[in-house]
Formats: sequence, C-alpha cells, structure tokens
Amino acid sequence: MNTIRWGILGCGRIARKFASDLALVPNAKLIAVGSRSLENASAFAKEYPAPNIHGNYNSLVNDPEVDVIYVASPHGQHHEHVLLCLNHGKAVLCEKAFALNGKQASEMISLAREKKIFLMEALWSKFMPHYQLLMQWLRDGKLGPIQNVLINFGFAPTEPIPKRMFDPALGGGSLLDIGIYNIFYALSILGKPDKIEAFMTPSATGVDEQSAILFRYNNGAMAQLFSSFSTNLPTEADISGRHGRIRLSTRYYEPSTQFEYYPDRVDSRQIIPFIKEPGWGYHYEIKHVNECLQKGLTESPIMSHADTMLLMEVMDEVRRKMGVVYAADE
Repeated sequence: MNTIRWGILGCGRIARKFASDLALVPNAKLIAVGSRSLENASAFAKEYPAPNIHGNYNSLVNDPEVDVIYVASPHGQHHEHVLLCLNHGKAVLCEKAFALNGKQASEMISLAREKKIFLMEALWSKFMPHYQLLMQWLRDGKLGPIQNVLINFGFAPTEPIPKRMFDPALGGGSLLDIGIYNIFYALSILGKPDKIEAFMTPSATGVDEQSAILFRYNNGAMAQLFSSFSTNLPTEADISGRHGRIRLSTRYYEPSTQFEYYPDRVDSRQIIPFIKEPGWGYHYEIKHVNECLQKGLTESPIMSHADTMLLMEVMDEVRRKMGVVYAADE
C-alpha cells in the first residue's frame, strides 16, 4: 500500500479542513467523498477534488477503491457510521468524540478487533509537536511531580447555531464537543482520577451549556477543567509541578508555535518555540494512520483502543455526576 486511498464520510466544516490537510500528506490521496445527498458530495468534491462522489453512505463504504474512511459526521452518529464502515471492510479514522458512551465505543472496538480492521479515534492533539514535547518533559521529570492542571475552553456560538451543539440525540453539550480536550489533557498528564466531581449549567435541551469538573488524585494532585458554550474563555492550559510550570496559551489543543515555560519562579518565563508547518494540523494524524496501514497494523500504538475507552468511560462518569443523559445510555 504505497498510496493510501482515503474516503471522507460527512461533508461539514471539519471534513473540509481534513481534506485540505490530506492534500499535504505524501502517499495519501482523497479518492472518494460521501454525503447524505449527491448535491452536498458534489459541492465538496468541487472544492476538494475527489474522483468518486457518493450521494449516500452505503455507496461510499462499498467503493472498492477506498482503503480507509475518515468519519466526520456528528458524534451522535459515529457508532452507526463506524459499524457501517467496518462491516464493509473499511479501515476507519473516527473523529472525536469517538462515540456517545463507553458501551458504543466498546462495540465499535470489538467489531474492529473481530474483523482485524484498523480503527482509531481522531484525537488530533495527541500527534502535535507541542503535545509530544510536553509529554517528553513530563516523562523526564522536568517540572517535578505534577500538582495541578487548570484548563479552560469555551466560546459563545454565533447564529446560525449548528443543531448538533445542543441536540441530545447528536451528543450535544459542551462536554463531548470541547470539554473532551480538557479531559484528554488531564488524563495524559495525571492519569485516571481517583475521584471525580462535576457540575453543569443545563441548556434548554437539557445538555450541558457549561461544565465544571474536578479530578482528584490520592497523591494530592488535582485537575480543574471548565468548558462553556455560553462565554468566550481563554482556551488555555496550565500544568504545574513542584519544580516548574508550563502554560499552553491561545487554543492549546491546536498546533502551537510556542509554549511558555516557568522553571522556578512566576517571573522566570522562557518561550519554547515550534516550527509552524503548513496546514490546519490534521496532517500529523493522517501521516500516522498512513504509517499504521502501510505496516498492516489494526490498532494505533499512539492513540490505542485502551486510550479511547479510558476517555469514554471517564466522560460517562462525568455525565453521570452532572446528570446529562442521552437516549443511547438507556
């Protein structure tokens, strides 16, 4: 498999960014796009050329020229669409949130393992240079024992507000849409919490308009995570240890050109720069999936099935504490 032939399921905003970055990756080719209507798929293919255009998802997953499908539909539909792809023998990169709950995620992963087909959650942040360096510094003990993590991520959506943001059937609410990044970072840095506290402000549909989460650990460490669809927050992350602190500013979950390192004192800031590569940042995970498929892997060694299950199970517990229930939970 010298060239990996990609299909895209769903033609929304994130699919457009993904397709743009796909063109930057050597040995990757956009071969097919699929939408709920031929009109949408055709419009997408005019903007991001693909020779095979499908007006429904069944047609896409039956395309013999497709090696792997990027599932870019709303997360409330990921379970259905990933199973559809796997049952037709297609490898899958599924956008986060991977599913609505741990039960759905387990079914998706079990089917991929049964059929020996590659499946990975598209948590793009894990593949970015600034995240990789942060993890290396933590492994090396550069900050000392981590004591606290403080992360904010919020924005006030403007009209027209996408239905998926507040629709319970589509997994609406701030948690699965943006709070997932906060939890992902906290788990990466501190691991699974020993205790979870969580609160939310309900929207008119009952899902969380904003959420406040506290992770507590038996060693005394804590993580405070806040997500919101009602206010514009700084979207920053602070990671503090006994011997230093790192501050990730300005959309910490996206590709970064730098992070701030405070080795010992509040006024001891050092700027750690990164080279900004062209693209939105999806090319890092695309390259990784290409490499996995070329090696014949069915699971990523970086974003493993266990990583996905831990993330989903923690979010399930957070929703339980907040009182947010989806029909898929019943």
